[in-house]
Amino acid sequence: MLSKSIETALNKQVRIEAESSQIYLSMACWAETKGFEGIASFMYLQSDEERTHMLKLIKYLNERGGHATITELKAPKTKFGDFKEMFEELYKHELFVSQSINDLVHIALEERDYATHNFLQWYVAEQIEEEAQAKTILDKINLIGDDKGGLYLFDRDIQQLNVQSSVGGKN
Repeated sequence: MLSKSIETALNKQVRIEAESSQIYLSMACWAETKGFEGIASFMYLQSDEERTHMLKLIKYLNERGGHATITELKAPKTKFGDFKEMFEELYKHELFVSQSINDLVHIALEERDYATHNFLQWYVAEQIEEEAQAKTILDKINLIGDDKGGLYLFDRDIQQLNVQSSVGGKN
């Protein structure tokens, strides 16, 4: 049985994961309208992944005697100056999500809810991967600079990254 404070904190994370999915979906739409299929495809996949993270939390909440609640979401940004700005925002958002997961782990430990602590370890590991991936992408974009050819190749590369992660079954 979940305590009220753990239930509230997990529901907050449900909302964060849902908003993450929306943010990445908006980024995908923006990239697609700019003609970058690879980046759009990557962002669509990221959006799906965040939704899966949300559903995992919902199932846990409901199975442990809590009640997952679905709330309205904050509308995501729909336009970006360029891809560097978009991926910088993605990276900052992943850092925010990591902090939120860490706060959840802290609450679980304070309340000696070791089942929830154990459940959250998957999210801790996932966030390490998400941050590293976002940082690597940002590093590559910084290397490219204003080179249009480099951006074209980056778009192709990120599409390959997409294929590899979906084949590997990251979730």
